[in-house]
Amino acid sequence: MKRNIYLRTIPIEEALTRAKDALDREALLTVERIGAERAAGRITAEPVMARYSSPTYHSAAMDGIAVRAADTFLAREGSPVRLLTGDGFVFVNTGHPLPSAFDAVIMIENVVMDGDTATIESPVAPFTHVRRIGEDIVATEMILPRHRRISAYDVGALLSCGAYDVDVYEQVRIRVIPTGDEVMDFTSRPAPGPGQVVESNSMLLCALADEWGMACQRVAPIRDDPDALAAALEEGLNSDAHIVVIVAGSSAGSKDFTRATIERVGEVLVHGVAAMPGKPSLLGVARGKLVVGAPGYPVSSVVCFERLLYPLACWLSRAEPKTRQTVAATLARSVPSRIGMVDFVRLAVGQVGDEYVALPLSRGAGSISTMTKAQAVTQLPPEAEGLESGATVTAELLVDAGELARTLVCVGSHDNTLDILADRLMRGDPPMRLASSHVGSMGGLIALRNGASMLAGTHLFDPESGDYNFPFLAKYLPGLDVTVVNLAIRHQGLIVAPGNPKGITGIADLARDGVRYLNRQRGAGTRILFDHHLAKSGLTPDRISGYDREEHTHMAVAVNVKTDAADCGLGVFAAAKALGLDFVPLARERYDLVIPAAYRDDQKIAAVFAVVGSEAFKEQVRALGGYETDWSGRIMAPGMGLPGEPAA
Repeated sequence: MKRNIYLRTIPIEEALTRAKDALDREALLTVERIGAERAAGRITAEPVMARYSSPTYHSAAMDGIAVRAADTFLAREGSPVRLLTGDGFVFVNTGHPLPSAFDAVIMIENVVMDGDTATIESPVAPFTHVRRIGEDIVATEMILPRHRRISAYDVGALLSCGAYDVDVYEQVRIRVIPTGDEVMDFTSRPAPGPGQVVESNSMLLCALADEWGMACQRVAPIRDDPDALAAALEEGLNSDAHIVVIVAGSSAGSKDFTRATIERVGEVLVHGVAAMPGKPSLLGVARGKLVVGAPGYPVSSVVCFERLLYPLACWLSRAEPKTRQTVAATLARSVPSRIGMVDFVRLAVGQVGDEYVALPLSRGAGSISTMTKAQAVTQLPPEAEGLESGATVTAELLVDAGELARTLVCVGSHDNTLDILADRLMRGDPPMRLASSHVGSMGGLIALRNGASMLAGTHLFDPESGDYNFPFLAKYLPGLDVTVVNLAIRHQGLIVAPGNPKGITGIADLARDGVRYLNRQRGAGTRILFDHHLAKSGLTPDRISGYDREEHTHMAVAVNVKTDAADCGLGVFAAAKALGLDFVPLARERYDLVIPAAYRDDQKIAAVFAVVGSEAFKEQVRALGGYETDWSGRIMAPGMGLPGEPAA
């Protein structure tokens, strides 16, 4: 089947310009008149003028008495002026109209009353404590200019001066059409099978549109059929939508029909932007409306939505695009990039000491979990080949900046108990967020050495001493004062399919023909443990089929075994149990948290100690299976080894 061929990829800025040049926004987005009481968030199409002044009358600004200022001019301490009620003064409260015979107000606490007589010992100037007519707003004065986003505060001002109706641009309306034979409509609560995915991009866009103050309508997924897609586009163009979005089908696959469908009724302006992810994004015009082809992968779709659709929708409605707060952050590890492309990298960000540290998240266009974990996004320029660890980037915040100060950066080995720790930290008051990067035990120690983390999870076994972690701390972090606290003792072993169909009983069996092994990444404590047992068995890596295949977490190893992508891999018992797999025990080991002494008194670290030492945490950890918590929360020292075994 014929495949699409991209037009030349162009910079995002050029893509936006092409779309703007092809659209007539005056004709596409009309003006409507609505009540000011429901105008918050809308954009003014005309200047708004005050019908009435505010206040509309001279009014008392204080509780007290209204007087003629001239009657008080002779008042002095010890030589007071006495005024009679009625002709000389009247009582007023804040907001009351000022009687026409009077021109000032004296606060009640500065008046001595004796029956109907008020004694005054200080003079007042005309209009003292008086709000004059039009002091705030004068009738016919402009309240709001053209092209102003109306705020909640503006609504109050409009109503107070009689601007009961305002001319605003229509709310941008978006119609989104998900496509694909493989997508399942989430409204039916489906359970996807092989080759199927639950369609979510359309509602992601609808949720974004709600945040942006736009209206979004989703239709049910359309199958990969040119005529069905053409009919759906036709319906969208005939609707009241200003923008029609086709999700998926804009790539270069044999079933990507978006471009051909648009060309049946309109013109394709852009097919391919110089951005990763988001490269397959498509922009077109049909019957005066903007048509967007968004890639099917979630992260690519978000780049298309945020970097193309959003600025164009703002331009149509004359709204100023909202800008995100930015901070300068130091990369905790290197990030590669492709020359010629703007690379959007999502980050977890936390405060380490006085600086912000950014943990680059997975780069996959389909890694939807990175969007839930990310607190910021940064752009690598097209001329960059990547950035090294320690480089400073501008991080656009996706969260409130206050969250960063409560985010604990943890770099090191993966362990399932970190999810329990993260959840319990968020239960605290104030809640603390755990941002973890799984780069292996050695990677965690390097991050501590570089000041890129406050916490490192490590389980490095030293065969020579029989001890855990401390020999490596002495070697790689010399001179750095640290506290080591135990998180848990865990059971490592070979994760195998249910029933252990390959009959794997130990390391030696991995050298048999037909056994596919899945390894952990270099520097991971689990890989170091595996290499130790491999050497004890007298085997070399070249004897193990799959030794060079790597994953970064225990759960990733387990799911590969679950789906028959591998026959076994070394991991913790909890990962095998979670996915209903079998387990061949190999070793007990100590998983510790390493904390530089400089951060020992930080409130985030204090929260970690409180959680790890709690019985509630230990109970949850034990429930995972394959964990012992006898030492959880205990400060470790060199030579302690494992509980129940002779000290090293």
